[in-house]
Amino acid sequence: MRVHLSPRSPLEFTGDLLVLGRAQGAAPSPLEEQLSEALKGALSAKAARARFTGAAGQSVSVDTLGLLACARVTLIGLGKEDSWAGLAVRDAVAAVSRAAQGERAAMVCAALPLRGARLYEAALGLRLGVYQFNTCKSADPEHPPHELTSVELIDTPLSAAAAADAAADAAAADAALARAEITAAAVKLARDLVNEPPNVCTPERLAGVARDLAAFEGVGVKVLGRAEIEALGMGGLVAVSQGATREPRFIHVHYRPALPEGVAPRGSLALIGKGLTFDSGGLSLKPPKSQEDMHIDMGGAAAVLGALWALVRLRPDVELHGVVGACENMPDGNSFRPSDILTMYSKKTVEVLNTDAEGRLVLADALHYAAQLKPDAMVDLATLTGACMVGLGTNYCGLLSDDDALAATLLAAGDAAQEKLWRLPLDEGLADTLKSKRADLTNLGGPYGGAITAALFLKHFKGDRRWAHLDIAAPTTASKDKGATSAGATGFGVLTLIELARSFERPLPPPKDHASL
Repeated sequence: MRVHLSPRSPLEFTGDLLVLGRAQGAAPSPLEEQLSEALKGALSAKAARARFTGAAGQSVSVDTLGLLACARVTLIGLGKEDSWAGLAVRDAVAAVSRAAQGERAAMVCAALPLRGARLYEAALGLRLGVYQFNTCKSADPEHPPHELTSVELIDTPLSAAAAADAAADAAAADAALARAEITAAAVKLARDLVNEPPNVCTPERLAGVARDLAAFEGVGVKVLGRAEIEALGMGGLVAVSQGATREPRFIHVHYRPALPEGVAPRGSLALIGKGLTFDSGGLSLKPPKSQEDMHIDMGGAAAVLGALWALVRLRPDVELHGVVGACENMPDGNSFRPSDILTMYSKKTVEVLNTDAEGRLVLADALHYAAQLKPDAMVDLATLTGACMVGLGTNYCGLLSDDDALAATLLAAGDAAQEKLWRLPLDEGLADTLKSKRADLTNLGGPYGGAITAALFLKHFKGDRRWAHLDIAAPTTASKDKGATSAGATGFGVLTLIELARSFERPLPPPKDHASL
C-alpha cells in the first residue's frame, strides 16, 4: 500500500473513497460545504438526518453518483478539537481504512488535520487498520483478497487558528511516513507470529526471524540449540523444554550502531522476551479450554523480535541486545515434575511447585544471560500471569520494577507509543512466599499477588542491572476489531520498545510525576 502526502485539492481526487473530518461541535468546514454543494446537498442532508455532531466514532457516507470525480464520500467525527491527537487519530484513520477495505476500495484520499505528529499517527493507523491474518485460510475464488493500493493524505486545517500555522516541512513529512511504514510492518510481524499456530510458529521459526536480522549492518545473531543450552547450564530452559519433541532455541541478537570514530552509543539496552511457542502446562496440565489460545504464550518474544525488526532499520544510536528463550512446555515421560529442583544458569536452585509456572523459569535464564552483557538497563516482556489480567483488565500491561527512573522512562515510552502501561508495586512483603525449605527459591508464590510474586522471582536473576518487567498477558490479544487493533494478536509492546530505544539515554533521567507512580 502506497501512502503519500499530497498538496492538491481533495476535489481533484479521482479514486474510490474520499474521507474528510469535522471536529465535535464545529461548523462544517469550507471543504465540507464545497463537497455538499457539489453533491446537491446530499452530504449535509444525510449528516443532519444522522444527527452528526462530529463526535468521535460518528460517520456518514454518500455515493457521489458521478457528481464528483471520486465514487464515495465519508464524513467522520474527529471528537473534541483538543483531543484530536495520538490514539484518537490512529484509531479513527484505522477504522476508515478498514471500512474502505470492506467496501473493496483500492484508492482512498483522507483529507484530515495531519500536521505535526498527527501525520505519523494517521499513516500508522492506515497500515494497521487493514491488518488481517489469512495465511492459514484456503483461497476463496468467489471472494479473492482485496487490498488498498494507494492512500493519498491531504492536510486540512482543524480550525482557523490552525490554518495560520506554517505548512509541515516536506522532509519531516517524508520521515514520518517512512517511520510509520517501518513500525507498522514491525507490529504486523509480531501479530503474525502470535497468530500463527504452534505447529507453524515453533522455536526454530523464531530463530529464523532472528537470523534474518543478521543481514543488516551492525547486527550479529547467535542461536543455540539444545546441546549448547545444556552445556551452558540453563537449567530452567532445559527443564521446561525436555518434555517436547520440538527442540528449544536460545536467541541473542546484538545491534551496535555505526557511529563516527570516538563517538560512543548513548547507552545499551537489553530486551528479553518469553518465547513459549506452546504451553500445555506440562504435567500440571491446563484444562483443555485453557490450552486453546496457548499459541500466544510467545507474545513477549514476538514483541522483542518485532521491535528489533524496526530498530535495525531506524538505526538509533543505542546498543541493543535482544534475548529470547524459545521452547514448548509439553507433558511426557521426560517432562520436568512438581517437586524437581532445578539448577539455573545463575547457579541458584529452584524447587518446582507447578510446571505451569514455566515462563519465569525460561525468563530467569534469559535474564541472567542478558545481565552478563552488562547493559545499562534490561526490560523483559512476557505473557506471564492471569493474575495481572484479573488486576488490570484486558487493556493494560503491568509494569514492575525496583528502579523508579527506568519505570518512569518506560511509562513515558508507553505514553508516546499509545500503549497502556500501569505500574504495580514490587512488594517485598510478598517475597517470603517464594521461600523453599529444599532450595533457594520456589517457582510459585502464595495465592495472592501472583503478578507481583512472579516479578519478585525474576528479580533474583537480574544481577546488578537496572531492570523492569512487563506482564503483557492481557493486551497481547483482542477479542474484536477496534480502531488500529485487530481481533487476535495485537503486537502489543512493539511500539513501546521502539520508543524506549529511540529515547534511551545513559544515565537515565530522574522520574517525572506520573499518575501511576
